[in-house]
Amino acid sequence: CILGTHHEKGAQTFWSVVNRLPLSGNAVLCWKFCHVFHKLLRDGHSNVLKDSVRYKNELSDMSRMWGHLSEGYGRLCSIYLKLLRTKMEFHTKNPRFPGNLQMSDRQLDEAGESDVNNFFQLTVEMFDYLECELNLFQTVFNSLDMSRSVSVTAAGQCRLAPLIQVILDCSHLYDYTVKLLFKLHSCLPADTLQGHRDRFLEQFRKLKDLFYRSSNLQYFKRLIQIPQLPENPPNFLRASALSEHISPVVVIPAEASSPDSEPITDLVEMETASQSLFDNKFDDIFGSSFSSDPFNFNSQNGMNKDDKDRLIEQLYREIGTLKEELENFKAESERRSLQLRGRISELEAELAEQQHLKQQALDESEFLRAELEELKKQREDTEKAQRSLTEIERRAQANEQRYSKLKEKYSELVQNHADLLRKNAEVTKQVTVARQAQGDVEREKKELEDSFQRVSEQAQRKSQEQAEVLETLKRELAASKQELQVLQGTLESSTQVGAEQSTRIAGLEQERDSLSQVAEQHSKEMAALRTELQQLRDMLSSEKESSRKELETLQMQLQDKETAERALQQRLAEEQFALLRDSAQEAERMVQDALSRLEDPAHISCTGSAEYLLSRTLAASECIARLQDAHSKYLSNRTDVSTLLPCVALFAHLISDTILQGSATSHMAPVEPADRLLEMCKQCGSESMSYLSALQDPCSVEGADCTLVTSCLGQISAIGEELRPRGLDMEQEELGDLVDKEMAATSAAIETAAARIEEMLSKARAGDTGVKLEVNERILGSCTSLMQAIHVLVLASKDLQREIVESGRGAASTKEFYAKNSRWTEGLISASKAVGWGATVMVDAADLVVQGKGKFEELMVCSHEIAASTAQLVAASKVKADKDSANLSKLQQASRGVNQATASVVASTKSGKSQIEEKDSMDFSSMTLTQIKRQEMDSQVRVLELENQLQKERQKLGELRKKHYELAGVAEGWEENGEY
Repeated sequence: CILGTHHEKGAQTFWSVVNRLPLSGNAVLCWKFCHVFHKLLRDGHSNVLKDSVRYKNELSDMSRMWGHLSEGYGRLCSIYLKLLRTKMEFHTKNPRFPGNLQMSDRQLDEAGESDVNNFFQLTVEMFDYLECELNLFQTVFNSLDMSRSVSVTAAGQCRLAPLIQVILDCSHLYDYTVKLLFKLHSCLPADTLQGHRDRFLEQFRKLKDLFYRSSNLQYFKRLIQIPQLPENPPNFLRASALSEHISPVVVIPAEASSPDSEPITDLVEMETASQSLFDNKFDDIFGSSFSSDPFNFNSQNGMNKDDKDRLIEQLYREIGTLKEELENFKAESERRSLQLRGRISELEAELAEQQHLKQQALDESEFLRAELEELKKQREDTEKAQRSLTEIERRAQANEQRYSKLKEKYSELVQNHADLLRKNAEVTKQVTVARQAQGDVEREKKELEDSFQRVSEQAQRKSQEQAEVLETLKRELAASKQELQVLQGTLESSTQVGAEQSTRIAGLEQERDSLSQVAEQHSKEMAALRTELQQLRDMLSSEKESSRKELETLQMQLQDKETAERALQQRLAEEQFALLRDSAQEAERMVQDALSRLEDPAHISCTGSAEYLLSRTLAASECIARLQDAHSKYLSNRTDVSTLLPCVALFAHLISDTILQGSATSHMAPVEPADRLLEMCKQCGSESMSYLSALQDPCSVEGADCTLVTSCLGQISAIGEELRPRGLDMEQEELGDLVDKEMAATSAAIETAAARIEEMLSKARAGDTGVKLEVNERILGSCTSLMQAIHVLVLASKDLQREIVESGRGAASTKEFYAKNSRWTEGLISASKAVGWGATVMVDAADLVVQGKGKFEELMVCSHEIAASTAQLVAASKVKADKDSANLSKLQQASRGVNQATASVVASTKSGKSQIEEKDSMDFSSMTLTQIKRQEMDSQVRVLELENQLQKERQKLGELRKKHYELAGVAEGWEENGEY
């Protein structure tokens, strides 16, 4: 197929054959087609891509079709077809890249046209291309059972064979991606390319793992030599790392490449063999003589060849033989040259791979050595860290004891410092005494030197005298000799004189010896004095040096102690602040949790009373006062946080409780106070978090102020006071008076409503006629009857209440009875209010109906509301009544009269509404069929809208009744199991 595409310079024949194959019905056949088509795109003619682009949509459809299968070859075919489509799109967008992706660095630069935007986009497209390759790679490996030797089975080799093309593509794409990323990092900031680096790192890990797993399969070892990626990905932030990058080289051994390198020789040999076979068949049919020279007619005509012709023929045959040998030689030489070139390229690639492997081995050995050293260092560091950790723990345990002893040591240091100062004074005094002694020694030395000088002068003078005496003696001896010679006669006198002279000489000699001994003794004394003086000097200097060193040591020890004390104080302050920061963070999380629960749908069902909310706000306010005092103490002494931590924890707890109770109370409150209360709870939480955040910062801890939190709590308390039931604030006398006032107000409201109805009836009779007058009279008459029935009911209720009070109060007063039964009293008050309010609203609705501005439905609803209010008044009145009471029977009879009057109002209202609607009925006589159809459709739409609106209004009514019941319970102080 590859040679065919080069022969016809395209792939038309290939696709004409492929279109007749059942690729959509046979997954294995489709898999093999993808393998062949991949090789054509890589090694076929360059026009293969152009001829194949038109079938791109068909490949996409086939990929989606096979993608419905989750396992087997269907899934593999879907991913392989997607890869082929991506490959065609990449080469279509980037025509400079050949199908086998082999390019030089210069061609790669030309592909980007020296534009950083083009390089950026090209890198993204290469990432997408490589992602598809890795996806197919990974899917094939996942489909194989790697626990068995699948690479030696036919089924396993069928799935692994296309991966050779994938490995070739991946090696080039990885190399180009690395080079492009280094080029982009030289032009763009590193933050812009963070996404590129993350994506490359992910693909690098996948590709490295897949290359490693592929290299261990027996199937690939004999077909391809897979390169190994470096241990660590390239560091694109360091430009010099590009020189360390080694392009991965995929080596295909000679056994796999020899069939592709000798296609032309094989075709020539096949053509020669077929030609020789044809010649043999021709000789068998027509004879050898004729086949040797089919155009030689001389033998047929009987003509003989001469020698010259035979020689020419022989020469022609030799020339043909030589040409054949030459052609065979050329073909053989060409084949061998191709083999040698292929072998050279293989050897070069193998050499490059070996060098690469050698470099990788060296790098890996260096890396392992460095890693070993690093591990040793880490182990040593770990051991040191463990030892230091143990030491730190031991020190941490001893810190408390040290801190307790710190003050004692400080006092000892102060005492030692005072002792050192005293000792320093003594040493100074000793130095002064030594200096005085030194002066005395110097003076003695001078005196000794003077005496020595005098003794020396005396010795010299004595020596001179002795020398003069000797000279004199010599002269005298000479004279004596002369006299002896002269006076030989006087021997006796001469002998006597000689004896005297000898005695005198002996005496002089003894005197000279004694003088020399005295001089020697003086010299020894001088040497001894000098030695003693030197010893005194050395002793003085050593004492001075030792005193100085001892003083410096003591001063350094004092400074070290002071530094250690300051460090301990600082460390203690930091540890105390760390405790404060942790506590503030925990408190902040607690408040944040309370704020987040405000938005929790499950919290909406939680309710609370205003009384409990006020108790929580009061506790929180008291806690804030204690917190401020503890904060002031902490600022004065940063090393003591014991009083502040409990206050912070209690503050967070109470604030969170206040926020949650405020939210629960807002669920039972009217809309406006509920919104204000919820908003103040949120503001209180935000201010509390701001205060806690300020406690966590060393710079802002001094300025932390919770005044705003106190203000928010005050506003929450004010709203809670508004929401408290009024009965709770009333005195006993006020509660009893309020019952009488409400009953009187109800009677007055009913009388006022009856008077207004009479007035409206008079106006209707004066201004209306016909059906409208009839309807208005009927409605107002029924309303008048209802007001009269309600009036009778109120009077019967008063009589029954009076009877209940008289029978149940005993010796107590009426007001004390009402106060004692406050729940029942509050029920009476609420029922009376409801009756009076209902009568007023019904009169307003009737007025609007009579004027033609209101709705009949409003009047009916008001009637039902009055009936419900009167039923509440009856229930509140008879709850403490005697069953056999005559007033109770009278009240029940009045209640039935109110119900009948209410039914009469509703019936008259409905009747009047039907009469008005009959009067205003539409006239369809003048409408066409199309108009009637249009009106019918509009009516159907209106009916659907009204039904939907009716359903929504019913739901709304149910919610409003539920909310009304809850708010009424809060307002009146009802309890879950309480009674009126």
